[in-house]
Amino acid sequence: MRLRSTVAAALGALALIVAVPSSADAASGDFSYTYSGLDGSPQVGFLIDPPSGVCITLPEVADPGSSSPAHTPWNNTDATAVVFTGVGCEGDFFLLRPNGGHASDRLKLRSVAFG
Repeated sequence: MRLRSTVAAALGALALIVAVPSSADAASGDFSYTYSGLDGSPQVGFLIDPPSGVCITLPEVADPGSSSPAHTPWNNTDATAVVFTGVGCEGDFFLLRPNGGHASDRLKLRSVAFG
């Protein structure tokens, strides 16, 4: 039952993202996140003017078997960012408001969609 409600909520969030019209089908601005480099040191990744309405799996953390999830996301785009704990916009999710929405290192993510 819990899985069914989680899937329904995730599909609802994605439906909202796809339903929101976008002038250029891209969020203006940048989205940043922190991940662990090959030597274990913190690295910062960026998505610049990411496309809207599509799922973006963060390339540095795309393989759960060989990488830790990213964390500490900052949404400096003009669109709402929905971050997901799993690849392919699966798993638990959290919304980050546009223009400065952020979360601490406790929020783990592997994919994001903008709407």
